[in-house]
Amino acid sequence: MNLVRALGSIGSLTLASRVLALVRDSLQATYVGASFASDAFLVAFRLPNMFRAFFAEGAFSAAFIPMFNRKVSEGGGEMGMALAFAERALAVLFAILVLFTVAMLAAAWPITWALSGGFSRQAPSPQQFDFAVTLSRITIPYLMLISLASLLGGILNSLHKFWVNAAAPILLNIAMVTALLVFHGDPYQTAQAQAVAVPIGGVMQLAWLAFACHRAGVSLKLRAPRLDPEVRALLKLILPAAAGAGAVQINLLVSTALAGYLLDEGSISYIYYADRLNQLPLGLIGIGLGTILLPTVSRLLTSGREVEAMATQNRGIELALFLTLPATAALMIAAEPIVRGLFQHGQFTAEDTQRCAWALSAFSAGLPAYVLIKVLTPGFYAREDTKTPVRYATISVGVNLVLNLALIPLIKHVGPPLATAISASVNLALLYRTLRARGHFAADPQVKRRVPRLLVAAVLMGATLYAGQRLLDPWLLGSIWQRFLGLGLLVGTGGVIYVLACFATGAYRVADLKQLTARRATKE
Repeated sequence: MNLVRALGSIGSLTLASRVLALVRDSLQATYVGASFASDAFLVAFRLPNMFRAFFAEGAFSAAFIPMFNRKVSEGGGEMGMALAFAERALAVLFAILVLFTVAMLAAAWPITWALSGGFSRQAPSPQQFDFAVTLSRITIPYLMLISLASLLGGILNSLHKFWVNAAAPILLNIAMVTALLVFHGDPYQTAQAQAVAVPIGGVMQLAWLAFACHRAGVSLKLRAPRLDPEVRALLKLILPAAAGAGAVQINLLVSTALAGYLLDEGSISYIYYADRLNQLPLGLIGIGLGTILLPTVSRLLTSGREVEAMATQNRGIELALFLTLPATAALMIAAEPIVRGLFQHGQFTAEDTQRCAWALSAFSAGLPAYVLIKVLTPGFYAREDTKTPVRYATISVGVNLVLNLALIPLIKHVGPPLATAISASVNLALLYRTLRARGHFAADPQVKRRVPRLLVAAVLMGATLYAGQRLLDPWLLGSIWQRFLGLGLLVGTGGVIYVLACFATGAYRVADLKQLTARRATKE
């Protein structure tokens, strides 16, 4: 498989989704600002976001795809056995999700308190906290919808229809942007409209994937649930995979709760907006590569092609760092102008911009780790080992908790993002060390040669942005078109400098890039 082309297909759709998400966040900053209403919605949105990362981008795919591919292989390439397994998995998953959703709705009050730390420092009135609980109840059904959608998306990924699954998040963002544009009013009314848009977007995503499956000749019938040995094995794989794949999300959950308990009004919003910007390259690169690598490596290992599987992961790491290092430099060094251009208008003030930018710089320090975790974990999941990543995720969560408690008194709302970045780096180091010790991964000479040169190129790009960013400040406070033009110049200039620096340092040659985009995998 050509990783560049496959990532380009997924990346273009993910880019569309993330651009819509930035539009959504910019509108939300304008209409809601960094207030209690904003914090309440973001707490309610944290749980659906976490489940989306756990299931749609992590746990279910990690457990389901290798088992589904094995069934295809056992059936001689025919889909009958695999689809029968998918139907049995759907029956049990649906029953579990219905019960889980009902339980979550009943427990919305303590869940909201746990996710927010009770908004302790903000001292909300009973009516304000009840409002936060109401928003949680509205968004909770999305958990069931996105989990069911993840099963259909996993089937489509196994069929190499990556683009269909990658397009689904666009529908959620369309629903939320529409709600902001049509139903905005006072901050509380706008926050509630956003919450209602979340399950509506989930219905749209599930319908889209069901339609795509039907077009692909995949039609799943809802059976009576039965826990046969294969479904039991799937469930045993899902639970540890959820924690392993969602370590960053668990860390953000801990950070949000501690921020609500220990920090002032607006802190959750600063962390959220910073995380959204940090998630842009993570979604484009890390999640895209993880989506491609899992079925690819799984299929190679199933056919006994270990050397090709390792080479595929090497190219994944190389491509991940080529794209991630400049994003890291840009988000760390030019955090303030980026936040100013996107969010500083309406209810979002210059002080909010500065505080959000500090959080963004801290988050971005861990961006290479976030992305490489997505690249390395398929090496475990493809071998149906979901327990090792969960052990390391647990260590990562522990490190994050300790660092949050140590850093929040010192650097306030910047503490949680910095703790998240450091704990992700610990997780990455443990994953890499274990794969290498087991003989499942070794960096090849090409990666060893290129990575230091890519680092130098990213530093040169960052230095250029630091020297020239203030020239664009007047553009970033103008009309919406001036802001887009200013941000475009900032990003475009950084990109040009980085590409030139890659050539100057020898990280890449023109011939390398031609070969990279033209290379095709051997027939499988």
